[in-house]
Amino acid sequence: MNKDKAQHIIIIGAGFGGLYAAKQFLKGGNNFEITIIDVRNFHLFQPLLYQVATAQLSPEDIAYPIRAIFERHPNITILKERVSLVNLNNKSVTVDHGELSYDKLIISVGVIPDYFGNDSWEENAPPLKNLEDALNIRKKILTAFERAESEILHPGDKYPLNFVIIGGGPTGIELSGALAELSVYALKNEFRKINPERSKIYLLEAGKNILPGFPDKLINSAKKSLEQLGVIVKTNSTVTSVRTNGVEIISNGSSKFIQSKVVIWAAGVKANFKDSVLSTDNNVKFDEKGRVLINKDLTVANFKDVYVIGDFGSLMDDKGRPLPATAPVAMQQGIFAARHIMGKSPAQFKYFNKGSLAVIGRNAAVADFGSLQISGFFAWVLWAFVHIGYLIGHRNKFIIMVKWAWNYFTRKPSARIILRDFAGR
Repeated sequence: MNKDKAQHIIIIGAGFGGLYAAKQFLKGGNNFEITIIDVRNFHLFQPLLYQVATAQLSPEDIAYPIRAIFERHPNITILKERVSLVNLNNKSVTVDHGELSYDKLIISVGVIPDYFGNDSWEENAPPLKNLEDALNIRKKILTAFERAESEILHPGDKYPLNFVIIGGGPTGIELSGALAELSVYALKNEFRKINPERSKIYLLEAGKNILPGFPDKLINSAKKSLEQLGVIVKTNSTVTSVRTNGVEIISNGSSKFIQSKVVIWAAGVKANFKDSVLSTDNNVKFDEKGRVLINKDLTVANFKDVYVIGDFGSLMDDKGRPLPATAPVAMQQGIFAARHIMGKSPAQFKYFNKGSLAVIGRNAAVADFGSLQISGFFAWVLWAFVHIGYLIGHRNKFIIMVKWAWNYFTRKPSARIILRDFAGR
């Protein structure tokens, strides 16, 4: 390769990993031509998706156009394309409109929901992974209250105003708390025939505890906060069937059916990029979740010019535990991959755990920093500042601060709009 020619770096995926890698390259001067490929034209701040789903924020509050992020950097090209093939031997990427060659490749494509072999459940228990999912769930939640009011006036088949969230990790916790606050506070006094406060929210977790990986002290604090909001937390509860009118579970050895028109899936993720793009023909190895097994420097075995970062990569820490599929991991890996390509990183990636946060609701959150564990109001304030800090765009940060302040003092989120679909429903 001509040393005077700028290296062409292709980044597949504009999530946290891809975005932080691209920003790091900008610090290396103009020695790189960077192409970012994503099926969407915006970067999504996924940690706040649940707030769109529960009507606290609008979609544009947590999404930012990729082109606007890099508008002042002519060496970065954005392509809204779908990748159909990655040829590792020929060092090329095929998209809808042709083939692109690369000198270095960074793959940061994320993951999809895992229904553990029960993919048919998705129709009745939608996941929360993108903006479309959030808007779909928001519509289902708000429509459930509207229909409950109508059923009082028009006798017929009545369903209890129940909501079921499957999965007791951070996403399930945050969804449950936000939905409870919507029911107890935001919708209070707005209906004439029903009492939104009497709705039941079930949080189902197959394991023995919610928030697996958190210390017992914080688990107990989170559970107490949820129950104070009226959330029914059921651990050791395995879902065996998801239907149009509810879910069947086995809880502590007993079978039970919970009626609900709104079921949300927050129980697991897996990778799917390998099926259509990467192949085992190149000796690429995958774990049981479909994630690429990568080297300590984040490269793929036998392909030192290919980096896999974020949720799609499978890597163990120093204690033999898999790195969590979280935004901080993806950010640090994106920075490492870019610096490694520029010759500025150490030989191996090492994740620096800055702590784990989960919010339950107004003034209630848990924060685990190893030796320091806090819960309640101060954890909630810390959670808010961390999320504001990671947001892209000054406008987004300002708007969310204003909306959070409004919601805090009034308990009346303004994004409670039900949109009709293309069929007019």
